[in-house]
Order: sequence, then C-alpha cells, then structure tokens
Amino acid sequence: LDNIKENGVLSFLLKTIISIALVFTFFEVFPHYPVGVSEVHLILGTTLLMVFGIAPAMMGLALGLLLQGVTVAQFDLPQYGINVTTLLASMLILYQATKKIVPKGTAYKDITYLQMLKMSLIWEGAIVSWVAFWAFYGQGFTVENIHNVLTFGGAYMLVVILEPLIDLAILSGVKTWYKSDRCSILFDKRLTNCRA
Repeated sequence: LDNIKENGVLSFLLKTIISIALVFTFFEVFPHYPVGVSEVHLILGTTLLMVFGIAPAMMGLALGLLLQGVTVAQFDLPQYGINVTTLLASMLILYQATKKIVPKGTAYKDITYLQMLKMSLIWEGAIVSWVAFWAFYGQGFTVENIHNVLTFGGAYMLVVILEPLIDLAILSGVKTWYKSDRCSILFDKRLTNCRA
C-alpha cells in the first residue's frame, strides 16, 4: 500500500505489468538449464527492486512465475508454492539488506558499484539458500541429494558472476542516461529520488 500511496495506482499497475513481462522473459526466453535440484535462471531480482520498487517487483515475480506455469510450463505448477516462496522470500531478504547497504535518502542511481555488487550477491545467495532448503526439506540429506544441491550451487556460480555484471551495466546506464529530476510513472521514485 505504501508503494501505491507514494507512486499512485496507475504507476503501480504499469510497473507491475512490466515486471510480470520481464519475469516471464527471464524464465522462458533467457537461457535456463536444469542442473541438480532445480533450474539455473537469470532473474535480475536486484534490478527489479531498484527500477520498480518492492511491491511491483514482488507482484512481478509471483505473477510472472504463475503466467509461465499456466501458459508454457504446466509441469511446474505443482511446485509453484515452493518456487514463489523462494523468489518472494529472497526479494524480502534483499529489500531488508538494501536498507542497511544503501543509506536512507540515497537514490539507487547514486549508489556505488560496490553497494550494487553486495545487493546482487545477497539476492543470489538467498535464491541458492532457499533452493537448498527446499531440496533438503523434500529429499533429506542423502548423498545423492547433497551432490545435486552442490551441483546446482556450483552451476549457479555462473549466474552469481553474470547477474551482478548485468545489474551493474543497468545501473551504469541509469547513471549515464537518466539526468532528469522529474518522476516517471514507469520507475520507482527511489531510483532517482525524483520530484513529482
């Protein structure tokens, strides 16, 4: 509700729709590979949070994943609860960590690359941790399951390297191209600390 109060209903809806489309793209169009206990995806959660804000990012994750399950990956629907919990819990962890990493009142476009890297690594670490939790919860601590979790974690290292670089490139683009102090209904106000 805070996001709607701060940005308006139309802005919230537009950012949510864009987030849904992006999440669907991240899961279905971007390269993704089954490895170990799950699939390795490039989700760009840190970018979703910075550009659209917490509420549209979370709605985008939940509804984008649901859209994927309903339209092209029906076999994933039984796992929807687990998958959406992984994404939303990871986003909340990132959001809370961001409050400590980025001082209040600092526009996201003004953060340092080190702050961005910390945020990206927290997002990735949360995703891998939740996937491991669900795997151990469901399959126990068998040798095969431990191997599968470690295989997934190892494969996810590529995402841990790649996603922060993409996040940094997007941040660099925002720093370079967005010079206005005017708000856009397509971006969270915290991205630029814009004035209405």
